[in-house]
Amino acid sequence: MASRLVLVIGDLFIPDRAPDIPAKFKKLLTPGKIGQIICLGNLTDRETYEYLRTIAPDLQLVKGDFDTENPYSANTVNTTTTNPSSAAAAASSSATASSSSVPLSKVITHGSLRIGFTHGHTIIPHGDADALLIAARQMDVDVLLWGGTHRFEAYELEGKFFVNPGSGTGAVGTGWGWGGMMLWGEKGEEEGPRRRRRSPRLVFV
Repeated sequence: MASRLVLVIGDLFIPDRAPDIPAKFKKLLTPGKIGQIICLGNLTDRETYEYLRTIAPDLQLVKGDFDTENPYSANTVNTTTTNPSSAAAAASSSATASSSSVPLSKVITHGSLRIGFTHGHTIIPHGDADALLIAARQMDVDVLLWGGTHRFEAYELEGKFFVNPGSGTGAVGTGWGWGGMMLWGEKGEEEGPRRRRRSPRLVFV
């Protein structure tokens, strides 16, 4: 059976503010153990993107405020074409699409549980509970994941669950302190006020 564990990580800033994901975290990231990765933005370099894809090919990504481009889709160009002009056009098209193809927010489902995620820099005031609640209502989600503060938070408000895992590298530069990442699983079904849904089991590291 495929793994139901989901890794939630963001604000990596490699190599600008941190050299790599800490070794103690990497020991937990065994290929085949994690079924999906949700990245909350500021991934910033292609090498880290490729590394995360070796952990779980299902990588869900949103754009952070320092993700000025998307270098992650370069391998979508078909280099086997026999027409050089077509290859050049495809490369140009890919380059154009790459800068805008990563969304600012996204919604996915796990069973009947709706999970929204965003980097959070578009939510004003930043990290404000009421603003996050409004965003969760607009996205019609049960769980809202966000980043941007480099600080871990997790709480429930009006029947919705809010989680910020912090920075996956403990990236310096904000003064907000050390973060982490989150592994997400499921622990059976609960009766919710809106729908029957599976309840999350969260592991913070």
